[in-house]
Amino acid sequence: MPIVGGLDIHRKQITFDYLDTLTGEVRRGQITPADRANLRAWLARFAGRSDVAFAVEGCTGWRYVAGELAAAGVAAHLAEPADTAAARGRKRHAKTDKTDSRHLRTLLAEGRLPECWIPPAHVLEYRALLETYHDLRRERTAWAQRIHAVLFHQGAPQLGDGTLRSEQGLAALREASAARLSPAGQLQIATALDMIAALEARTDMVRKQLLAAARHLTGAKVLAARLYGVGPVTALALTCWLGGAGRFSSSRKAVRFTGLDVTVWSSDRKGPPGRFYARAVTFDRKRSVIAL
Repeated sequence: MPIVGGLDIHRKQITFDYLDTLTGEVRRGQITPADRANLRAWLARFAGRSDVAFAVEGCTGWRYVAGELAAAGVAAHLAEPADTAAARGRKRHAKTDKTDSRHLRTLLAEGRLPECWIPPAHVLEYRALLETYHDLRRERTAWAQRIHAVLFHQGAPQLGDGTLRSEQGLAALREASAARLSPAGQLQIATALDMIAALEARTDMVRKQLLAAARHLTGAKVLAARLYGVGPVTALALTCWLGGAGRFSSSRKAVRFTGLDVTVWSSDRKGPPGRFYARAVTFDRKRSVIAL
């Protein structure tokens, strides 16, 4: 590519460093503020050219940057953050935005950039939904744990299994709260229950969208049908993060990437990763790749 460059992304600015390999000219600077409109205006300088490539580190903000690069006809290369940092070697000087953008440009120009897969737009949307679903579930668990903590802290009887998932259990909890907790404790329980109700309502809505997506994505349908214990949401997550059989040179690497390479606790220590054990869950590694 006659023009190769690197973009270092931050919330306030994007630092650029690019080289014209024909003339040897290097240009550096910043795009401020860092948003889609300003980046689009800056990329207008490369309009009509098909020989421009930029490297972007796979950190927060890369999605809109890669999208604008592609829309402007600029080749976008997504760098894996950990491997990119390792390629820098030992630190000899302070790390700055300028050195980061130059480092990305150098790796890209020399063909040493550790690249990540850039998913298509619909997969990025599914990923965002999956992350939202995970956050909602985690928040619900946190509020439930707060309820248990308040009850224990004030010496009230502990909740039975499934108390927070039935109307009868919730009514019993409210009665116990009114009878056994201080006014502040009662407020804590009431707040937690309101938050859990709101989170569950939003979780149900997001789950419906995920199930609809899983019904229309071929990889998710095949994985859910062929893999024992894998439901539609898990199958959708596997499909969206695996991204296709072409990403990995072997099925074993695909399995390791998804975290399905099970290692079992043997006696008092954990077995080495990278292989399956007799007591581990049986999993057909090739199917997970072929299905995609």
